[in-house]
Amino acid sequence: MFARLFTNPSLKNTGSLARDLLASERTFLAWTRTGLGFIALGVALEKVEAFAALAPSLLQLQNSNTKLAAGTLVASGSLCVAHGTNRYFQTMKDLEKGVFRPNKVGVIGLAVGCLGIAFAGTLLVLENEGNESHRWKDKSTQTSYAEPFASRNL
Repeated sequence: MFARLFTNPSLKNTGSLARDLLASERTFLAWTRTGLGFIALGVALEKVEAFAALAPSLLQLQNSNTKLAAGTLVASGSLCVAHGTNRYFQTMKDLEKGVFRPNKVGVIGLAVGCLGIAFAGTLLVLENEGNESHRWKDKSTQTSYAEPFASRNL
């Protein structure tokens, strides 16, 4: 069983079969690179959240949704790698049969996923900006610790 998984069948190089298979491998690597980029960004975002837990005053990430964003990025990256792998093997089978199917599902899925992540990220940024402006307003209405002492004549 394992021998069948790790042996490469010999195919006759008729027409552009070799070129098509090599192009399919490059496409697989592009899907993998994109997925790993999403995963790395999600892990980095989670590390920022962990750092903020150690020094919350340094990063000002109170009530943030970074865990949700990090999980979404890691899940999206994993789906991207899984789709790229599936697409590679399906394309290889199709090329052996002499047919080809365009990748409509993958292109539409990746575009919708990227737009969804961008939209959610925009909402998170706007939410954090709104919280930041309220925090500044609250601080400006508070009295400072030096004010009681400033009124005294020493």
